[in-house]
Amino acid sequence: MVALLTLSHGSRHPRARDGVRALTTAAAHRLGVTGADAHLEFDEPDLEGAARHLASLGQDRAIVVPLLFTDAFHARNDVPAHMRAAAESLPLTRASSIGLGEDLVGVLAEQALADAPPHAHLVIYPVGTSDAEQAARYEGVRGGVEKRTGRPTSLIAATRGGPDILAERAAQTPIHVLPLFVSDGLLLDKARIALHPFPEATASEPLTTALADIVADRYRAALEGEPHV
Repeated sequence: MVALLTLSHGSRHPRARDGVRALTTAAAHRLGVTGADAHLEFDEPDLEGAARHLASLGQDRAIVVPLLFTDAFHARNDVPAHMRAAAESLPLTRASSIGLGEDLVGVLAEQALADAPPHAHLVIYPVGTSDAEQAARYEGVRGGVEKRTGRPTSLIAATRGGPDILAERAAQTPIHVLPLFVSDGLLLDKARIALHPFPEATASEPLTTALADIVADRYRAALEGEPHV
């Protein structure tokens, strides 16, 4: 069988890798294959180390699913560089990233309907990006969630003054935050701290295993030879 190898950005948060590993395990279970996680920075192992580990287990190939939402700097530069280095240890095929498509919109909408109080204004909370094209795609996700849930939905980026803006919004009206995070992160902790003074403000957990079907779909598409985009 062809192994699943997830590749996250990585985080200094002490629980970040736990969420990535849970997602990887869930997706690998759906696929019936061996799974392993790797990280671009901060966490271990890196992609080269994870590839060596899979080779030591007797795996002869792996499909790499980047756990990235945008096709920005990390996807265009870091991922290819790590792929080239790791391919010396194990043949690798790159799958499409998680992305910001309709399948992700569906996951967020389902999370909102399950978690958000009926009176709360929804807020999608991504890390953010300086890439204008990718930022516009965030807006597409916002509109998609609003359409599917039938509830007013805003978009606030963590790296664009997110915690302060969340606090301002929560002071005006009850909000429910939908983190566009694979796992726990320091930026998400700052959002939680900002909302602490507002008892009516609520938030979902990071997406983690809710992304398992998307990761499995990316793997299957790459296995079937569809071109990476």
